[in-house]
Formats: sequence, structure tokens, C-alpha cells
Amino acid sequence: MRLPFTKMQGAGNDFVVLDGMAAPVQLTPEQARRLADRRRGIGADQILVVEPGTAPGIDFRYRIYNSSGDEVEHCGNGARCFLRFVRARGYTDQPSVRVATVNNVIELHERSDGRVTVDMNRPVFEHELIPFDAGGLTPRRLGDFELWRLDDVGGVELAVLSMGNPHAVIRVDDVTRAPVAALGPRIEGHPRFARKVNVGFMEIRSARELNLRVHERGAGETLACGTGACAAVVAGVRLGWLARDVVVHTRGGDLTIAWPEAAGAHAGGGVMMTGPAEFVFEGVIEL
Repeated sequence: MRLPFTKMQGAGNDFVVLDGMAAPVQLTPEQARRLADRRRGIGADQILVVEPGTAPGIDFRYRIYNSSGDEVEHCGNGARCFLRFVRARGYTDQPSVRVATVNNVIELHERSDGRVTVDMNRPVFEHELIPFDAGGLTPRRLGDFELWRLDDVGGVELAVLSMGNPHAVIRVDDVTRAPVAALGPRIEGHPRFARKVNVGFMEIRSARELNLRVHERGAGETLACGTGACAAVVAGVRLGWLARDVVVHTRGGDLTIAWPEAAGAHAGGGVMMTGPAEFVFEGVIEL
């Protein structure tokens, strides 16, 4: 099978984008791994598939595969690339679109400076929905949130939530020295996370600025993680560490995260993420 593709990146988080608007694109896990392979394929953190909307009020459908070949729920940096792609292809001339993911609907808006803002929706804190098994654990309360200690992973304390996909956030003193490679895989596959988890390591520089590294579920450490940046800011707000508008410095670039106040939503409404999205190259690969 000859498969046209577009390579894109958002803050260094890179993607292979496949056009499923005219005809469906069905990938096996093996094919997704081949596309993401940086030596034997194209190379990417995730594979994004663009499809037509399937319900009233939904402009497009958005499917995501990790480099492991697993289909996953959400990717914020990929969402920004998604909007740039459909506008460049002429599938819409609107600056804002509504896109269905596996488990949510997100709104994307291209700004006049070329950056894209994504309404990432409200964070989820209910453990059964993340999912996270807290059975037998006693949290440390801080602000209006809690930190969960995993004694079998060196006593690390985690803030746990979902941004449409599961996240564990750890505060560190120096993100450049954070044990991402050592702790990331151990926490990702910890039995308390039934669907595994993305693991963020957050260094707070001020109430409005932080440094972040993320070990992504099924991909390892990436240069940036949009949902991870949102999760870090939400956790920091609820723990009393951060303001509601924060610049997140990742290894691949900067993201601006805002979590406006809203009544009855655990002190916040939808999380807004703004950042870059760029084309890299196009081609055709034989699968």
C-alpha cells in the first residue's frame, strides 16, 4: 500500500498526518509502529488521522496512534497541527472548527499570528474515570487537591487527573535533573493505572511560569506534550502553586495554558492551550 503523508510538529512534538477525508485510513498496530519508526519509517511521536465529521455540529473526526501502535484518546499538540492541516488542504476556510476524538469534542481556533488555541475541555478528577486505583492509599491534602504517595516507586508524590487521557504530575526542584527515564516507565505501567498514564515532571519557576518534561504513555519522553502541560497547570492551580494563566516551557518550545474560573467545576472550566503548529515535509511511503 502506497500511503501519502504529511509530517508536522507542534513545539517539537512531531506527527505523521494521514488524510482520511476521501477514503478511510485503517492502520494495524504494526503499520502505525512502522510509520513512527525513526530508522525504518518516517519517524513521529504520534500518527494523526483526519476524517470527516460523523454527527451534526462536528466538522471533523480526529484519531491518534502512539508510536507503540496503540490508539489513544487525545493529543493537544496534535490538535493544533490538525487544524493547520485541514485549513491548508481546503477542507474548511473557517478559523474555528469542532472536532470529535475517541471520547470528547474539542474546539480549535487559528489565531492571526498562526498559533492555534485548543479548548481542551474541563479536566476530570474522578478516579474511576481517569482511571486511578487509590485503594489503601492516604493522600496528602494541599490546597483543594491531593497528592498520592507511591511507596513502591521511591515514595514519589503524584497529582492525578485526566485531560481526556490520564496524567500523573510530579513536582521537582530541577527538571533538567529529573529522573524522567528512570521513573517515567515505572509510573506509566504502575498497576494503579489500569490504562497506563502519562507522567509529567514539573519545575515551578513562578506562579505564572514553569518548566516541564513529560514521559508519554506508549511514546516515552517527547519534546512537548500539550495535554501534559494542561494537566501540570491544573494540578498546580488546585494545589495552590500556580496562577490561572501560565507559560509552560517544554524542551521543544513554549505553550500558553489558561484555566478560567467557572462555578461548579472544581474551581475551573475548560482549559485553553495556545501554541505553534508547523508543516515539515510531505511524501509517500510504501507499507
